[in-house]
Amino acid sequence: MVQVLGVDHISIRVSDFAKSKRFYERLLGFMGFKVEGDYADAAGWHNDKTVFWIGQADDEGKRRGFRIGDIGLHHYAFELSKRADVDELYAFLKKEGITVVDPPDEYYGGGYYAVYFLDPDGIKLEGMFYPQPAKKPKPKPKARPAAKARRRAKRARS
Repeated sequence: MVQVLGVDHISIRVSDFAKSKRFYERLLGFMGFKVEGDYADAAGWHNDKTVFWIGQADDEGKRRGFRIGDIGLHHYAFELSKRADVDELYAFLKKEGITVVDPPDEYYGGGYYAVYFLDPDGIKLEGMFYPQPAKKPKPKPKARPAAKARRRAKRARS
Protein backbone atom coordinates (compact mmCIF):
# COMPACT_ATOMS: atom_id res chain seq x y z
CA MET A 1 0.00 0.00 0.00
CA VAL A 2 1.21 3.52 -0.79
CA GLN A 3 1.90 5.58 2.33
CA VAL A 4 1.32 9.34 2.18
CA LEU A 5 3.65 11.24 4.49
CA GLY A 6 2.01 14.66 4.11
CA VAL A 7 1.33 17.41 1.62
CA ASP A 8 4.62 18.34 -0.04
CA HIS A 9 3.42 21.52 -1.73
CA ILE A 10 0.50 23.49 -3.04
CA SER A 11 0.67 25.88 -5.97
CA ILE A 12 -1.97 28.53 -6.62
CA ARG A 13 -2.35 31.05 -9.42
CA VAL A 14 -2.82 34.74 -8.67
CA SER A 15 -4.04 37.68 -10.76
CA ASP A 16 -1.38 40.19 -9.71
CA PHE A 17 1.86 38.41 -8.92
CA ALA A 18 3.65 41.41 -7.35
CA LYS A 19 0.69 42.25 -5.07
CA SER A 20 0.18 38.62 -4.02
CA LYS A 21 3.90 38.12 -3.50
CA ARG A 22 3.97 41.03 -1.02
CA PHE A 23 0.90 39.60 0.74
CA TYR A 24 2.32 36.07 1.05
CA GLU A 25 5.80 37.31 2.02
CA ARG A 26 4.26 39.07 5.02
CA LEU A 27 1.77 36.32 5.91
CA LEU A 28 4.04 33.32 5.47
CA GLY A 29 7.00 35.14 7.00
CA PHE A 30 4.86 35.84 10.06
CA MET A 31 4.08 32.12 10.28
CA GLY A 32 7.76 31.14 10.09
CA PHE A 33 8.03 30.12 6.43
CA LYS A 34 11.32 30.71 4.59
CA VAL A 35 11.82 31.46 0.88
CA GLU A 36 12.03 28.27 -1.19
CA GLY A 37 12.27 29.91 -4.61
CA ASP A 38 11.87 33.39 -6.07
CA TYR A 39 11.41 33.78 -9.82
CA ALA A 40 10.00 36.39 -12.20
CA ASP A 41 6.50 34.85 -12.20
CA ALA A 42 6.54 32.37 -9.28
CA ALA A 43 7.60 32.28 -5.65
CA GLY A 44 7.49 29.65 -2.93
CA TRP A 45 7.94 29.47 0.82
CA HIS A 46 8.56 26.41 3.03
CA ASN A 47 8.28 25.51 6.70
CA ASP A 48 10.15 22.17 6.50
CA LYS A 49 6.83 20.30 6.14
CA THR A 50 5.24 21.81 3.05
CA VAL A 51 5.90 24.40 0.37
CA PHE A 52 3.37 27.08 -0.59
CA TRP A 53 3.85 28.35 -4.16
CA ILE A 54 2.18 31.20 -6.03
CA GLY A 55 2.43 31.87 -9.73
CA GLN A 56 1.06 34.38 -12.19
CA ALA A 57 -2.26 33.33 -13.74
CA ASP A 58 -2.53 33.43 -17.52
CA ASP A 59 -4.73 35.99 -19.31
CA GLU A 60 -7.81 33.75 -19.35
CA GLY A 61 -7.42 32.97 -15.66
CA LYS A 62 -7.08 36.66 -14.80
CA ARG A 63 -10.32 37.46 -16.68
CA ARG A 64 -12.23 34.78 -14.85
CA GLY A 65 -10.91 35.32 -11.32
CA PHE A 66 -11.38 33.18 -8.25
CA ARG A 67 -14.77 32.28 -6.85
CA ILE A 68 -15.42 30.03 -3.87
CA GLY A 69 -17.90 27.46 -5.11
CA ASP A 70 -16.22 26.80 -8.45
CA ILE A 71 -14.59 23.47 -9.10
CA GLY A 72 -11.16 23.50 -7.56
CA LEU A 73 -9.70 24.95 -4.40
CA HIS A 74 -12.22 26.03 -1.76
CA HIS A 75 -9.70 27.08 0.90
CA TYR A 76 -6.33 26.21 2.34
CA ALA A 77 -5.88 25.61 6.08
CA PHE A 78 -2.63 26.22 7.93
CA GLU A 79 -2.51 23.96 10.99
CA LEU A 80 -1.18 25.91 13.95
CA SER A 81 0.44 24.44 17.04
CA LYS A 82 -1.80 25.95 19.71
CA ARG A 83 -5.01 27.90 20.17
CA ALA A 84 -3.10 31.08 21.10
CA ASP A 85 -1.44 30.98 17.66
CA VAL A 86 -4.87 31.45 16.06
CA ASP A 87 -5.41 34.55 18.19
CA GLU A 88 -1.92 35.84 17.37
CA LEU A 89 -2.57 35.30 13.65
CA TYR A 90 -5.87 37.18 13.96
CA ALA A 91 -4.09 40.15 15.57
CA PHE A 92 -1.59 40.12 12.67
CA LEU A 93 -4.40 40.00 10.08
CA LYS A 94 -6.15 42.98 11.69
CA LYS A 95 -2.90 44.96 11.93
CA GLU A 96 -2.15 44.26 8.25
CA GLY A 97 -5.69 45.17 7.14
CA ILE A 98 -6.31 41.68 5.73
CA THR A 99 -9.96 40.77 5.17
CA VAL A 100 -11.17 38.40 7.87
CA VAL A 101 -14.20 36.33 6.84
CA ASP A 102 -14.77 34.60 10.20
CA PRO A 103 -12.96 35.70 13.37
CA PRO A 104 -11.39 33.23 15.80
CA ASP A 105 -14.01 30.93 17.24
CA GLU A 106 -14.75 27.27 17.78
CA TYR A 107 -16.13 25.65 14.65
CA TYR A 108 -17.34 22.08 14.11
CA GLY A 109 -17.02 21.09 17.79
CA GLY A 110 -14.31 19.12 19.51
CA GLY A 111 -12.14 22.16 20.17
CA TYR A 112 -11.59 23.08 16.49
CA TYR A 113 -10.53 26.74 16.74
CA ALA A 114 -9.93 28.78 13.60
CA VAL A 115 -9.83 32.14 11.84
CA TYR A 116 -10.75 32.48 8.15
CA PHE A 117 -9.41 35.23 5.89
CA LEU A 118 -8.87 36.17 2.22
CA ASP A 119 -5.83 36.74 0.05
CA PRO A 120 -5.79 39.58 -2.52
CA ASP A 121 -7.71 37.42 -5.05
CA GLY A 122 -10.34 36.38 -2.54
CA ILE A 123 -8.85 32.91 -2.03
CA LYS A 124 -10.01 31.75 1.38
CA LEU A 125 -7.29 30.83 3.86
CA GLU A 126 -7.56 29.47 7.38
CA GLY A 127 -5.38 29.34 10.44
CA MET A 128 -6.61 26.53 12.66
CA PHE A 129 -5.83 24.51 15.76
CA TYR A 130 -7.42 21.19 16.53
CA PRO A 131 -6.34 19.44 19.72
CA GLN A 132 -5.24 15.91 18.98
CA PRO A 133 -6.19 13.27 21.50
CA ALA A 134 -3.24 12.31 23.65
CA LYS A 135 -1.58 9.17 22.41
CA LYS A 136 -1.63 6.43 24.96
CA PRO A 137 1.83 5.02 25.55
CA LYS A 138 2.21 1.45 24.43
CA PRO A 139 2.35 -0.83 27.44
CA LYS A 140 5.81 -2.18 28.05
CA PRO A 141 6.04 -5.94 28.11
CA LYS A 142 6.30 -7.17 31.64
CA ALA A 143 9.80 -8.15 32.50
CA ARG A 144 10.18 -11.69 33.68
CA PRO A 145 13.67 -11.74 35.14
CA ALA A 146 13.16 -15.06 36.91
CA ALA A 147 12.17 -16.83 33.70
CA LYS A 148 15.12 -15.29 31.81
CA ALA A 149 17.50 -16.34 34.55
CA ARG A 150 16.15 -19.94 34.49
CA ARG A 151 16.62 -20.10 30.68
CA ARG A 152 20.18 -18.77 30.94
CA ALA A 153 20.95 -21.26 33.68
CA LYS A 154 19.46 -24.14 31.66
CA ARG A 155 21.54 -23.15 28.59
CA ALA A 156 24.65 -22.93 30.73
CA ARG A 157 24.09 -26.48 32.07
CA SER A 158 23.57 -27.93 28.58
